[in-house]
Amino acid sequence: MKKILTVAALAATLALGAHAQTTVKIGVLLGYTGPIESLTPAMAASAELAMKEVSDSGLLLGGAKVQPVRADSTCVDAAAATAAAERLVTSERVAAIVGADCSGVTTAVVQNVAVPRGVLMISPSATSPALSTVRDNGLFFRTAPSDARQGEVIAEMLREKGIRRAALTFTNNDYGRGLANSIQTHFEKLGGRITISAAHEDGKGDYTAEVAALAAAGGDILVVAGYVDQGGRGIIRSALDSGAFSRFFLPDGMIGDSLPQAIGRGLNGSFGVAPGTDSPGGQRFETIAKAANINIGPYTHQSYDAAALILLGMQAAKSTDSAKVKEKIMEIANGPGEKIYAGELAKGLKILAEGGKINYEGASAVRFIEPGESAGSYRVIEVRNGRMETVGFR
Repeated sequence: MKKILTVAALAATLALGAHAQTTVKIGVLLGYTGPIESLTPAMAASAELAMKEVSDSGLLLGGAKVQPVRADSTCVDAAAATAAAERLVTSERVAAIVGADCSGVTTAVVQNVAVPRGVLMISPSATSPALSTVRDNGLFFRTAPSDARQGEVIAEMLREKGIRRAALTFTNNDYGRGLANSIQTHFEKLGGRITISAAHEDGKGDYTAEVAALAAAGGDILVVAGYVDQGGRGIIRSALDSGAFSRFFLPDGMIGDSLPQAIGRGLNGSFGVAPGTDSPGGQRFETIAKAANINIGPYTHQSYDAAALILLGMQAAKSTDSAKVKEKIMEIANGPGEKIYAGELAKGLKILAEGGKINYEGASAVRFIEPGESAGSYRVIEVRNGRMETVGFR
């Protein structure tokens, strides 16, 4: 009789709280090494801040805990990123992935791991326009806007500054090519002229030849669509050393405190953009992130939101199954329902558990457009006194 009661009690426990003793693993697939490695620690910490907030609430799926599992995308090595993602799914058995970060490796992981394995991915920073049309079976989302939009914003800013001629260099990968094409298309529509659009390779010690070609073409400014810790930095240093250019436009991949620290006063007067918002949720995120000793920077807000959307999606789906969770992401991001900001994940989980609806604004004023990507807003940056300062939003 005692054995029967024990089995019955166990069955009841499982029926009432199947998730209560569960640990939900979420992959954090970012470039801990590579050309944006200075940005990655804060991005990862921001995603993990959302996971901790949910885990500490005790409200996810009846009390499940959340465990982040990191893996290195390298940002640029598709084979390494694919292998890392495969390990997350097969060995670590993650339920979903925050990441990847850079566009080329993200495309590879979507095609080689997410789709074949049926795993949900939300990238905080992959921005290539090509990702808008990748075959993803509805499993891929991104909280950063496409570079189709960034190119339009950059073109408008250049023209507003009175710039008519610009030289353009880009890192020779999916991100760089897509962004360069968008910038040139929109700038020329507005009456500007791109004097040269030339690729550069990362990992070189000398960019003299590349800068010489850019200088020969001329321009009022050099647009550097590269990476903050790699070739983009090398191009700027060489351009300043040779006197070829003294002013630079810095797209999102070039925004980071490590750049002015490396370049020095020569960067003063340059300007750029990175995804960002002055929404109430953004301000709340920065408060809780600073309390957790996280450095606010590019894609920190979007990283928090990527993790939060995954976990809120699980709550809405009452499941960790990606096939079910993916159907809830657009619904909870776009409403209708009660607005949920950064730091209010427990509130969102409670509403969803009770059958209510939410409109997740999060840290970056999330609003998705088809096919599951951020509509996007941008933080305007100027370099002043050796520091990157936010001077507005658009």
